[in-house]
Amino acid sequence: MPRYRPEPAFEHGQPARDGILLINLGTPAAPTKRAVRRYLAEFLADPRVVEIPRLAWLPILYGVILNQRPARSAEKYAAIWTAEGSPLAVHTAQQARLLAQALGADGPSVEHAMRYGSPSVAQALQRLRTAGCARILVFPLYPQYAASTTASAFDAAGAWLARARNVPELRCVKHFHDHPAYIAALAASVQRHWVAHGRGDKLVMSFHGLPRYTLERGDPYHCECHKTARLLAQTLGVGASDYVVTFQSRFGRAEWLQPYTEPTLVALARAGVQRVDVACPGFVADCLETLEEIGIVARAAFLAHGGKQFALVPCLNESAEWISAMATIAAEHGWARPAQAPGDLAAQAARARALGAVR
Repeated sequence: MPRYRPEPAFEHGQPARDGILLINLGTPAAPTKRAVRRYLAEFLADPRVVEIPRLAWLPILYGVILNQRPARSAEKYAAIWTAEGSPLAVHTAQQARLLAQALGADGPSVEHAMRYGSPSVAQALQRLRTAGCARILVFPLYPQYAASTTASAFDAAGAWLARARNVPELRCVKHFHDHPAYIAALAASVQRHWVAHGRGDKLVMSFHGLPRYTLERGDPYHCECHKTARLLAQTLGVGASDYVVTFQSRFGRAEWLQPYTEPTLVALARAGVQRVDVACPGFVADCLETLEEIGIVARAAFLAHGGKQFALVPCLNESAEWISAMATIAAEHGWARPAQAPGDLAAQAARARALGAVR
């Protein structure tokens, strides 16, 4: 394999472009055992995701987990799959399309990618380079920073850079957990739900869980989740006793960030709470973790232990407030580029041809 990948064709005098790459976690290509196994193999082999020494972890992954978990996970994906495909893939593609529309024809090119699965980060970055983008904003769609999510997305971008000859200028969005536009978009989503369906007795804000050791090793994720929850509650006018922060998606035997979502919902039901609203602020698009884990499994647990009404607040998805928030966040991380007059571009092309350029 050549050290560097071929560069896209370049023509002197073409205007410089900026690009934005939205990155979400990923999804299998289909709700089948084979597709889920392929996806999990890529996801769980990432040393950012599972911080166990490779010699100890890989035999467990390939000898046990990938032989047992794909079939069960495929059933879960099948329960939330749509005619258009995986909800996460559908929403992320739509977010990219709507962001491009919001930025206008003269704005940055926008692509989306999945950290695991397709389209890959490398494929999306290559498309931006082929479109003539010399400056690219890497925008992971994780509001709260964690090494296993945001940093892994940066790793993938770095791996692509390592094989680029003419390296584009890159900037990265590390987090936006407390950005006013993101908080406002979350609040609008919850308020829309309350207007349409009424308000529950308790608002549960469920974030994706991480092993407890990530906090002890320096990830700011736990603190950023709590800050998001506090700011959202303040914007909604919800008192401290009327909401609770929980963490979902625990995997394995190690202690994870607590309190856990499903046991908390069971405890609320047993304590006499009749109605709960569950929001998932850490997910900007509905996916397996929101639609199946919360919308099906957690709902059943709450109702089975005495709860009467369970409502899942939709994620930001394609809401106008979220598209506007993405545009605002991107603009704040972007560059100021002076306008290039057509005459200046023509002069650049003429000078290049005088020096022997073919294009």
